[in-house]
Amino acid sequence: MSQKGYDKLVAELQKMESQDRPAASAAIAEARDKGDLSENAEYDAAKEAQAKLETRIALLKQTIRDAKIIDTRTRDTSTVQILSTVSLRNVRNKMQMKYTIVSETEANLREGKISVATPIAKGLLGKRVGEVAAIKVPQGVIELEVTGITYED
Repeated sequence: MSQKGYDKLVAELQKMESQDRPAASAAIAEARDKGDLSENAEYDAAKEAQAKLETRIALLKQTIRDAKIIDTRTRDTSTVQILSTVSLRNVRNKMQMKYTIVSETEANLREGKISVATPIAKGLLGKRVGEVAAIKVPQGVIELEVTGITYED
C-alpha cells in the first residue's frame, strides 16, 4: 500500500471514531426517546446503521494493522509491480491508457487506480516495456502492450 493510501485510511478511521460513532449513538438515543422500541422503525434503522459503522471500523483497523507501506522512490521500473503506473496501448484498436496498480483498498477506476487483484493487473505484473500481455476478460482476450512504467506519488 502507498503511504498516501495508508494515510487516507487512518484519516477515515479517525473520522468514523470521533464523529460518526457519536452521531450513531445520538441517533439511537433520539429514536429510543420516541417510545415503544418494539414498533419503532427509526430505532431499528439507527441500530442497523451503527452495526454497519462498527463493522467498517473493525475492517479499517484490521487493514491498517496488516498494511505494508511500499516506498516507491526505491522501486525498480524495469518490470510492472504493485504501485507501478503503467502506460499501455491496446494492440487491436491502438487506444492508449494508463493505470496505477494499487492494493484493493486503494482501487478507484475514476482515478486510474486498479486493484492488483483484477485480471488486467494480474496479467501486467512482471511485464517489461515493449512486452504484450494477453489478458482474459469477460468480453474475451485483450492484448495490451506496455509502453511505459513509472512510479508516481
